[in-house]
Amino acid sequence: MLLATRSFAADAINVELPRIGLAEVPMEVVVTGATGGATVAMAFSGIDYTVTADSGGRAVFPDLSTAAVGTAAIEVSAGGQTASAELRILPGWVSVLPAFLAIFVALVIRNVVPALLLGLWLGATTLIGFSAFGAGKGFLDVFAVFVVGAINDSGRVAIIVFTMMIGGMVGIITRNGGMASIVRVVVSRAKTAIGGQVSVWLMGLMVFFDDYANTLVVGNTARPITDHLNISREKLAYIVDSTAAPVVCLALVTTWIGYQVSLIDQAMQGIDGLAGTTAYSLFLNSIPYSFYPILAIVFVLAVAVTGRDFGPMYKAELRARQGMVESARETDLPAVDGDALEVKPDVPMRPVNAFLPIIVLVISLLVSMYVTGEGESLREIVGSSDPYVAMIWASSLAVLVAAALSIGQRILSTHETVDAWYGGARATLFGMIVLVLAWSMSDVTAALNAKEYLISILGDTLPLEFVPAVVFVLAAVTAFSTGTSWGTMGILLPLVLPLAWAVMTVSGVADASGMHIMNSSIACVLAGAVWGDHCSPISDTTVLSSIASGCDHIEHVRTQMPYALLVGAVAVAVGTIPGGYGLSPWISIIAGVAILVGALRYLGRKA
Repeated sequence: MLLATRSFAADAINVELPRIGLAEVPMEVVVTGATGGATVAMAFSGIDYTVTADSGGRAVFPDLSTAAVGTAAIEVSAGGQTASAELRILPGWVSVLPAFLAIFVALVIRNVVPALLLGLWLGATTLIGFSAFGAGKGFLDVFAVFVVGAINDSGRVAIIVFTMMIGGMVGIITRNGGMASIVRVVVSRAKTAIGGQVSVWLMGLMVFFDDYANTLVVGNTARPITDHLNISREKLAYIVDSTAAPVVCLALVTTWIGYQVSLIDQAMQGIDGLAGTTAYSLFLNSIPYSFYPILAIVFVLAVAVTGRDFGPMYKAELRARQGMVESARETDLPAVDGDALEVKPDVPMRPVNAFLPIIVLVISLLVSMYVTGEGESLREIVGSSDPYVAMIWASSLAVLVAAALSIGQRILSTHETVDAWYGGARATLFGMIVLVLAWSMSDVTAALNAKEYLISILGDTLPLEFVPAVVFVLAAVTAFSTGTSWGTMGILLPLVLPLAWAVMTVSGVADASGMHIMNSSIACVLAGAVWGDHCSPISDTTVLSSIASGCDHIEHVRTQMPYALLVGAVAVAVGTIPGGYGLSPWISIIAGVAILVGALRYLGRKA
């Protein structure tokens, strides 16, 4: 990585070395421009090394380390040419300070953007030097070097474009009434409280491509029906919230997928054992280990079908059956700019205006991945495909179809269609800001060699089987305290994947036999982030669920918390921990569903 190295040269030879060195942490120095087969000598920290250059004149000095903190002299000679430089050697723990500072500040102020910026500033300052000049130059480098560098990549730009295109499509099919018409058709068929809850659950699955659209569209459209059926606002908010992020993080075509795949791809860099493996295939393989999202979706259905509840939710349902669907507390919620996700007044409600663009999106993605992939089996084709190109093609066609339907039927004018697209794309802006800062933080931690430091201190001490469980807890705590699942993923994924691979290497399973640890670790970052986001009273989706459902926010958090805690505990105890020992995730899911249904039958009562 360009940001992680610097070079010095003398005539023919060129030497690449890390921006900084870490005490007792192995590092690599590369010499190029030497004569093929020539002996390249290097003196580092009082020790002499020699390496024979390959036919291309490249010599690699791996696993160099020193215990001394300060300035180490490096002198390289090859074919009569010499080059010398000095390398700053810092204590290893300094390399993880930016990431830990970002986590700590996010926990304290409960806002991930300033937390990431402070972490970036500390990281950039560390690379330059701890001085007034270093702090000033570091602050400027945050934006001029790392933020600019974060988006100076075609794959990353494709992720941003894809996410904004999906957001724009959501804006169009919401504004033209297509999305609301689907919800109304399904929900209006419900005649009982149980039927109403199941209908809302089904709609949560159908609006699978964006959590904000899911929350606002389903909540606002279903509320009159659930009120009529005497279903509490708390129950509506719970169903809406628990079929938003859990569904979106599992589906294959969502506004989350580009973000998740991009972070996984970034975290894979430098892990030689994963060469040839695509980030998208890793994401697909991790889905069965996403126990909390899967069990949360199933548990919502169990609650709806059985009509059983426990804890504060049971009391809310008792009140609602008596005709009081709203809580006694006064709702005090912040205003939300929902223009992009509001139906245009007096438009015809035609489900095809939402169904067709979504179908085009899904089919186009599958076809595009097949076209851009190679191999004899479907798995090989998907694994070798270019997901970035496929996502751009699919989202572009979906937006085109949504716009054509809206304009062709004269539901929206060309100007209104563009405004709807822009409004939907604008709704993704905050997520894109977090994404770019997360990419920047990943680049900073790479330049500081944080991955190598964590591997050196934890690779042989953390028990292999408990890596996923530890990751889940860390992600859950971070997301709960910060209120953002995206920020949590951005901070943790670049650190978790190299750490998991290091533990696998030490345990001798850094191959196909140990990939369940890698898959589960990826899933646990995502699942833990969703759990924390679910339970956090400052989560954006939690607040939006309350707003869209017309529910008091604190009552929504209070009634949902016992359900999330139960599902989270079962997910870790029955899924994540046994999965670390190699148990099939499908067995864990079946066992988890059985335990949750049994617990609901034992704890729950019908209202």
